[in-house]
Amino acid sequence: MIASEHETEMPELGIDDFTRRFSLRAGNLMWLLGAGASASAGIPTAWDMIWEFKQLLFISQRRISPKMVADLTNAAVREQLQAHIDSSGSFPAPDSADEYALLFEAVFPSEADRRTYLDTKLSGAKPSYGHLVLATLMKAQLSRLVWTTNFDPLIADACAKVYGTTGSLTAVNLDAPDLAAQAINESRWPIEVKLHGDFRSRRLKNTGDELRQQDARLRQVLIDCCRRFGLVVAGYSGRDNSIMDALEEALEQSNPFPNGLFWLHRGKYAPLPRVKKLLKRANEAGVDAGLVRIENFDEALRDLTRLIEVIDTKALDVFTSERRRWSPAPRAVGGSGWPVVRLNALPVKLLPTMCRRIVCQIGGISEVRAAAKHADANVLVTRTKAGVLAYGSDSALRAAFEPFGIKDFSLHTIEDERLRYDSGERGLLRDSLTTALARHHKLDVIRRRSTDLLAPVNPLEEKWRDLQKLVGPLTGVVKHNPELHWREGIGVRLDWADDRLWLLVEARTVFDGVTDANRTAATDFARERTVRRYNQVLNDLVSFWAITLADDGNDLPALGVGDGVDAVFRLSSDTAFSRRIHA
Repeated sequence: MIASEHETEMPELGIDDFTRRFSLRAGNLMWLLGAGASASAGIPTAWDMIWEFKQLLFISQRRISPKMVADLTNAAVREQLQAHIDSSGSFPAPDSADEYALLFEAVFPSEADRRTYLDTKLSGAKPSYGHLVLATLMKAQLSRLVWTTNFDPLIADACAKVYGTTGSLTAVNLDAPDLAAQAINESRWPIEVKLHGDFRSRRLKNTGDELRQQDARLRQVLIDCCRRFGLVVAGYSGRDNSIMDALEEALEQSNPFPNGLFWLHRGKYAPLPRVKKLLKRANEAGVDAGLVRIENFDEALRDLTRLIEVIDTKALDVFTSERRRWSPAPRAVGGSGWPVVRLNALPVKLLPTMCRRIVCQIGGISEVRAAAKHADANVLVTRTKAGVLAYGSDSALRAAFEPFGIKDFSLHTIEDERLRYDSGERGLLRDSLTTALARHHKLDVIRRRSTDLLAPVNPLEEKWRDLQKLVGPLTGVVKHNPELHWREGIGVRLDWADDRLWLLVEARTVFDGVTDANRTAATDFARERTVRRYNQVLNDLVSFWAITLADDGNDLPALGVGDGVDAVFRLSSDTAFSRRIHA
């Protein structure tokens, strides 16, 4: 466990540390799963549904086109939706415990409609890799008891695949709390206990007395089990007061969580305050407790299997071969499994996780860039609420922003969550990667709002000879427009998919000297030049640029500075493919 300077600080563990502990304690650890554990199976989390509810209210009440607020990953769209929700005065603040239920009931007042909505979300969902790992651990008697706030059947479906039968799992619902206690006392492993039942579609205070009593009895069984087993929490945010009350009450018992309390937390943002408080209290009570930051449920469960050699991985191997939809583009061989579409996306294998943060009295992005330009500083900068974010030598950055009274000169962590949409951090990384490519490959840059254009400084260099063989001349002048020069080049931009960043590359004709008067001529020339580039040529162009830009997987520093923070990237030349999926 990481030592804390203050007794009250939340303890944290590295995933490797947790994996080693789990390998020795697996059979004595319960699991508590929330909606996040089912996200990769296609079932939306509570967070996802909360924003969908806000979207539905906005569209129906404002009577606007759904297209206007379709992208819920866009921060501007979410701000617009939240402003509408706040203006009603009818809903709690974001992240409140009642936010989900109140919004759900506002969108669909009828409980029958809410059930129909939930049924559509469950339709077609299949167990993910993580569910199959958990079922495999159950079969090996290394996971005996799973509690879940979810309403999906994914654990049961995973057990059916691993065991080859539907009768091996003892499943207990909310309406049978006494059965849960009996099954646990009689060790009828493995056991799955569903804690919420109908509480996913209505607030606890809106349920009948009998259902509330059943909920209380079932939570008491959970509290009793916390004196017998340790607990691993995954995919659960801690928003539910009833569950958090039970876990806090368990800490008041004698010898709680004898094999530890481990909270798997996705992302780099802090967990909810109540989770932090729970882990602090557990640590102070002598419980081996800690927050474990993970990439996602599936990856975390994959890590847990590495140190456990006694489990049968047959079901996991079958899943991997059947369900793989994309890969780092292995070369297609044989007569089957050939790519349907080759994509123009290069995986970003290495990207910066930190940048320089400067807090000073300066305005927006225009003023920030002007300050860097005025100081003639070789730096890359952007402006966010956190301050000026930058790459470059420390001396150059101080020279540029000292006139604005630097209050803080520190480091800033680039969170994955901030790279999912067009944030300031993602914009800074795009600028940095474009700069790195231009610097390394001697390319000129024309920056555009969404796509940067790159073209060889000297198209006659030897390194561009293979490109010339593919497309013909690499530079020239547009006929009847002597001021309009063109070069063969590419457009590049960053995009987020499958929980990672990709560099999208598109062959483009890059122009110098474009004006309003000759813009149409440039467009017509570019269209005429590329219209006969069919599949084989386009495939070869993607291959050329992928191999050239990746440069054998070498590091690509943006600035090459040594006394500050530089942005260093590494690309893979294996582009993404979509592949034929066999049912």
